[in-house]
Amino acid sequence: MDIRTARIGIIGGTGEQGRGLAVRFAQAGLDVTIGSRDEARAREVAATLVGVSGADNHTCAEGCDIAIIAVPWAAHADTIAPLAAALAGKVVVDCVNPLGFDKGGAFALSVPEGSAAQQAAGLLPDSVVTAAFHHVSAVLLLDDDLESVDTDVLVLGDDRAATDAVSALASMIPGVRGIYGGRLRNAGQVEAFTANLISMNRRYKAHAGIRVTDVDG
Repeated sequence: MDIRTARIGIIGGTGEQGRGLAVRFAQAGLDVTIGSRDEARAREVAATLVGVSGADNHTCAEGCDIAIIAVPWAAHADTIAPLAAALAGKVVVDCVNPLGFDKGGAFALSVPEGSAAQQAAGLLPDSVVTAAFHHVSAVLLLDDDLESVDTDVLVLGDDRAATDAVSALASMIPGVRGIYGGRLRNAGQVEAFTANLISMNRRYKAHAGIRVTDVDG
């Protein structure tokens, strides 16, 4: 897949993470559509973003080559299950972090399937599901004054061509490097690590990401 001509659809893309990724991919010259349960809401949000279109989630799924799942964890299964036919044969990137919050801060939730990405794989049997973009700060993505984002993106999956394509997609964002992080069964600890990053950010008033050493990518 030539990532430069791929159509990117962001399911549940009206939230901060979805909007941030949409903006950066559009700036890189990609064809980007954000989806929502409410088409009017998607179009309203897209109108505030340069080079981004809006549609309902089903239309967004049908019209893309690579779909990014960016919905809240509570809506994860209910949102993507009806999209199985629309996403058949396509690369799906799950960036959802199953987290809870209490007075002690963020903590990882237990997922029966092992991870959000594995749940997606079960609900989308005819798609090639990967996991990525869990640790990229939406605040940094949406910062118009920030030309590059200093972070690596771990990409997990069981299909080499798909993980290579998603790594290339991540690297379209200036400053970001996509790195293979293991098979999909390892997505749980990657999703859970977001809770640690949130704790760091609160303690140090930062927008921490990750960098992997001694890897050329």
